[in-house]
Amino acid sequence: MIAAEITIPAALRPGDTIALVSPSSKVKHEYIDDAAARLRSWGYEVRIGAHAYGAHGNFAGTPAERLADLHDALADPSVKAILCTRGGYGAVHLLESLQPEEIRRNAKWLIGFSDISALHAAWLQAGVASLHAPMCKHIAEEPDEQESTRYLRSALEGRMPRYVVPSHPLNRTGEVRARVVGGNLAVLTGLLRTPYDIFQEGTILFIEDVGERTYKVERMLYNLELSGVLPRLAGLIVGRFTDYSEDTGMCMTLYEAVHARVARYSYPVCFDFPVGHVPQNHPMIEGAVATLTVAPQGVTLQF
Repeated sequence: MIAAEITIPAALRPGDTIALVSPSSKVKHEYIDDAAARLRSWGYEVRIGAHAYGAHGNFAGTPAERLADLHDALADPSVKAILCTRGGYGAVHLLESLQPEEIRRNAKWLIGFSDISALHAAWLQAGVASLHAPMCKHIAEEPDEQESTRYLRSALEGRMPRYVVPSHPLNRTGEVRARVVGGNLAVLTGLLRTPYDIFQEGTILFIEDVGERTYKVERMLYNLELSGVLPRLAGLIVGRFTDYSEDTGMCMTLYEAVHARVARYSYPVCFDFPVGHVPQNHPMIEGAVATLTVAPQGVTLQF
């Protein structure tokens, strides 16, 4: 569940330290090294976790090793933000060992997406905002002027983003101001009815996923509808769903399947928002209040 009050971590200043940790799958070492170099060019110090380069099967270390790096980054007062190197799978292993009081006492930015949605849920449970945003591969490979990179830097420096994106034929118009939560659909539905359930009445939910076929996405949405989540939202932002093929046997596209599940409700809905496993993966501030405006001419999200 989401804490009643959300703390926004302090903005970073030149010379502040960002810790790089690998809480999920193993990652190419050059992504860590190149991202660290980029962050240093932005004026930050970088501390790389003891097991960030590690490998234990598909993971970046044992659960204990991955947890130790995250604990160390949280406890170090010189660390002002924690950048997860990669998603993949494995963050769920750490949840029960993360205490809300520890996160709240050491409130600092957690940055990442995909499997890191599980850790964003832990931050929300503790009442601390976090950044659903690009990780090492993006920071290493994309230029400074790339749009999502610029937004990430601005968010870390304390400037709340304002996004303006084109309209989509399936959009439903409207305007709402509410708390924004969300992330990877498969990860978050896997946490439904646990202490890390982020689906809450009156929120703007954003969703994205990778490698999930249309029928699987529809099944997850039925789960959310039948459990009472979809009817109680204030708004829905449908991000990018990638690395799948449209299933002609479903008689509808993936976006059409999402549209069908929320057609009976009246809140604003926008499709094809630039968030997900794509280069244009705009940072979303988990737990922050924003105004979502879906108009015929386009969509604005103002944090």
